[in-house]
Amino acid sequence: MSVDAPADAAAAALSEDERARLLARPELILADRDLMRALIGAREAEVGENVIDIRGRAMQALEARLERLEAAHETVISAAYDNQSGMNTVHRAVLSLLEPMDFEGFLENLETAIAPILRVETLRLVMEAGGDLPAPEATGPLVIVPAGTVGGLISAGRRSPRGDDIVLRRAARETLPIHGEARAPIQSEALMPIDLGPGRLPALLVIGSADTGRFNPAQGTDLLRFFGQAFRLVLLSWLRT
Repeated sequence: MSVDAPADAAAAALSEDERARLLARPELILADRDLMRALIGAREAEVGENVIDIRGRAMQALEARLERLEAAHETVISAAYDNQSGMNTVHRAVLSLLEPMDFEGFLENLETAIAPILRVETLRLVMEAGGDLPAPEATGPLVIVPAGTVGGLISAGRRSPRGDDIVLRRAARETLPIHGEARAPIQSEALMPIDLGPGRLPALLVIGSADTGRFNPAQGTDLLRFFGQAFRLVLLSWLRT
C-alpha cells in the first residue's frame, strides 16, 4: 500500500470545492469542538495505546480549562444581571415610598404598591406602643405592639443579633401573627430594625415571602439595607408632621 493512501482516501472523501474551502479556512475545523475531538480521537486510535500524543493531551487540557472559564464567565454575568435587576426593583420601591400624600396613604401603599414591586406576600410595619399613631386595622400594614416586643420578634427565641442587623431566615412562629393573612403561607422573612431616634421606641419592618429560599442568612443585605434606610427616613418625615 502506498504511504499516500490515507491522504488519497481523505481527498476521495471530499470534493475539490470542500477541500479547497477547508485549506483556505482551517479555522472552520479549529472552531468546531466536536470535530476537533473526533480528529484527536482518530489520531490516538491510529498511533495505538503505547504512544501518547502530548499535543492532543494539551489540547484536551486547554479545552477543559476553557470550559471552566466560560462557566465562570456565565456565572459572573448572571450574578451581575441579578444584581442589576434587584437594584432596579429596590429603586422602584423607594420611589413608590415617596408618592403618598398622607400617613394613611403611606401605610396603604406598603401593601398595594411596594409589596407587589418587591414580589413579596406581606410588608408590615411593627411599632411599639407609646407613639401618637392611628389605630391599626386587623390585617393592615401597621401593627402596634407593647414595648419590648420588637427585640423578641428579632431574636425569636435565639441569641439576639446586633441591634441594626437585618435578619433573613425561615418564618418564625413568633412573627407569623405579625404577617397575618396572606395570599400564601409565609415561608421565609426579612426583619429590618428601624431606629426612630432618641425618645422614640424602636420599630421593625417585617417582609414575608411564600418562597422558602427567598430570604436566607447566606444572602447579601446591601439592597435591603438601602431600602430600609430610605424607609426609615420617609417614616421619620411622617412622624414629625
